[in-house]
Amino acid sequence: MKLFTRLAVLFLVSTALPLFLLNMLIMGKIRYNVSIIILIAAGFLLLSWVYASILRPLDELRRATKKIKDGNLDFTLEAEDDDEIGQLTQDFEEMRLRLKESQEEKLRSDRESKELISNIAHDLKTPLTAIQGYSEGILDGVASSPEKMEKYIRTIYNKANDMARLIDELNFYSKIETNRIPYHYTRLNVREYFDDCAEEIGLDMEGKGIGFSYQNTVEPDILVIGDPEQLRRVINNIVGNSVKYLDKTPGRLAIRVRDAGDFIECAIEDNGRGIAKQDLTRIFERFYRTDSSRNSSLGGSGIGLSIVKKIIEDHGGRIWASSVEGSGTTIHFLLRKYIEVEAEKN
Repeated sequence: MKLFTRLAVLFLVSTALPLFLLNMLIMGKIRYNVSIIILIAAGFLLLSWVYASILRPLDELRRATKKIKDGNLDFTLEAEDDDEIGQLTQDFEEMRLRLKESQEEKLRSDRESKELISNIAHDLKTPLTAIQGYSEGILDGVASSPEKMEKYIRTIYNKANDMARLIDELNFYSKIETNRIPYHYTRLNVREYFDDCAEEIGLDMEGKGIGFSYQNTVEPDILVIGDPEQLRRVINNIVGNSVKYLDKTPGRLAIRVRDAGDFIECAIEDNGRGIAKQDLTRIFERFYRTDSSRNSSLGGSGIGLSIVKKIIEDHGGRIWASSVEGSGTTIHFLLRKYIEVEAEKN
């Protein structure tokens, strides 16, 4: 309504002032040349007012529209008045900010996708080269004994598994991007579920010569609501990441599960190289790699822990890390307990 008021005032002044001056001329109370000067001055003031309050803001909006049309979002619009045009300017500025955020998000997404493809391509090349080398060794008769043949075939098998894992990770990442993770929630007994996971991990660690310990102090009847397959992905990703950066002999891995009030807490601890303090808060970001993990022999797409974080948060939990550089790292995550509420009897 402020703009309408201004226009009404403009109309009244531009109509009433000439009539008033004409009346004064007729009555002889003002000279002709003075009335002309007053009209010119009033006209100038009215034009300045109209330009400052209406025409200039509209021109700024027109130029801003052209900038957006040309793809330029790096400017700022400021509303000078709290009228209809000022509100329009504020709305336009909010639109510009949202467009800029959307543009930056798209650029970031494109950059991350390119980085992911580059990481996966690099990490696939290592096992593929090994498979080619050992296959050629078998074809050329280098594996001349049964023991050597078994070693070559097992290496090829392990490298093929590494490739399958990387492809599976890429496929799962695409589901995260489109928010189509296939969750199948069910009630899980904490003791039974983690005991089963620990048994499988223990056998794997034994085969790799890594010391393993497991402790579960949760009561036998405690339940959580979760997707057993995706929670196993969480545990396997964390364990795989820990094993990748073990730098001591013997390497050690420990899983501890305890009651934490309304939650249960799982801690997976290793005695690896640890994580620098400045990296600790960023290890769950997509594509983030600490300096120590950029060694090409270690591989890694840089999305494993971000996948873990996404799954845990989708389960209503929380995840964090604690570490001492040179001594080891512990990844903690919480899952909310399932509490069955009995219906009140009427």
